[in-house]
Amino acid sequence: MKNRLRYFMIMLGSVLLTFPITLNAQSKEEFKKEHFIVEDDTLNYRILYPESFSEDEEYPVVLFLHGAGERGDDNESQLVHGGDLFLNEKNREKFPAIVIFPQAPKEDYWAKVEVKRDTMPFQFDFMNKAKPTKSLEMVMELMDSIVSKDFVDSDRVYVGGLSMGGMGTYEIIYKKPEMFAAAFAICGGANEEIAEEYPKGFNIWIFHGEKDDIVPPRFSKTMARTINHYGGNAKLSLYPEDNHNSWDSALSEPYLLPWLFSHERNKKTLD
Repeated sequence: MKNRLRYFMIMLGSVLLTFPITLNAQSKEEFKKEHFIVEDDTLNYRILYPESFSEDEEYPVVLFLHGAGERGDDNESQLVHGGDLFLNEKNREKFPAIVIFPQAPKEDYWAKVEVKRDTMPFQFDFMNKAKPTKSLEMVMELMDSIVSKDFVDSDRVYVGGLSMGGMGTYEIIYKKPEMFAAAFAICGGANEEIAEEYPKGFNIWIFHGEKDDIVPPRFSKTMARTINHYGGNAKLSLYPEDNHNSWDSALSEPYLLPWLFSHERNKKTLD
C-alpha cells in the first residue's frame, strides 16, 4: 500500500507541476479530438496539424505514447505530458508537423508486459514478441491510415513516449520497423532481444532518471547497449537526480526536436 501511495504521489506531483501550462484550455483545443474505429473497437486520439496546413504539402508525423497515469476515455489526459512541447509557438514554426496523441483505456497497456506493483521498483515481464495489446494494435492501424495520406512525408515518421509509452515505443519499432525514421523513449523498458530486429543504423534517444524507483534505469541502459550492439544508433541520457518523472528533463532538452526532425528513414536498411 505504501509503495502504491508513493507511486501515486510521484505521478500526481508531476501532473500538478505541468498542469497550468499543458492543459491551457484554449491552446489544447489546437489538438483536434478524433476517434479511430475498427469494427467494435474505438481508439481516442488527439491530432495537431501545422498552423498553415495544406494538403498540397508534405509533413512529418510524430506519434506520442503517454504513460500509465494518463490512460482513460476523456481523450484529454494524454496531453498532460508533451502536449505543450508541440504547442509551443516557436516549435510549431520551426518544425511544422502532424502530431498524434492516442489514449489507451484504463484497462489496457501500450506494450505487452505484465507488471507487478507490490514491490519497488515494479517488476516487469516483457513479452514484446507476442501479439500486441488491443491498444497498440489500434495505434498501428491508425498510423497505417495516416501515413498513407498524400500530405504525409513517409520518410519522416517518428515515435516517442514516456514510461508505459516508452515501453510501447520500443515495441512498436519492433513491430513496424519499416515505418519510423527515429524515436525517443523516456523511462521505459523492453525485452532487449527485440533490438536485433531494429533497422540497421536506427536512431533513438533514450532517457532515464538514475533514481527511478518505479522503472529501473537498467532497462534503458540495457536497451541502449543492445541496440548499438546490433548496429543501431542509440543515444543515452541519464539524469543523476531524477526519479520516475524524468520526462520533465527529457522534454525540456533543447536539442530533442532538432535531433528528431533531422532524421529520415533509411530505406536501404529495409530492403
